[in-house]
Amino acid sequence: MSTSLETYTAHVTVRLRPSVNDPQGATVLGGLQELGFDCVRDVRVGKILDIKLSTSDAAAARTIMEVMCKKLLANPIIEIFEVDLVEPQHPTLSDTAW
Repeated sequence: MSTSLETYTAHVTVRLRPSVNDPQGATVLGGLQELGFDCVRDVRVGKILDIKLSTSDAAAARTIMEVMCKKLLANPIIEIFEVDLVEPQHPTLSDTAW
């Protein structure tokens, strides 16, 4: 018996922990203020990854993404991460153009 796979999209946001110094954010802040954006008070720089994966269900996709983040995508000592999982979209008959 084979299990059909669904393709999920995971949007992963990785940020430095609030207690970690962010020199890149400080550089961006300085640049914005030099350009006249005096209203900017703080900048934190992070990264966003969009990953497509095929799994049997959403729970499996979320578990796999958590493991990926802990093993490679984020450094758990200095970074935090969030995973936003997008459910697969299945076209309906009304979605198809005839």
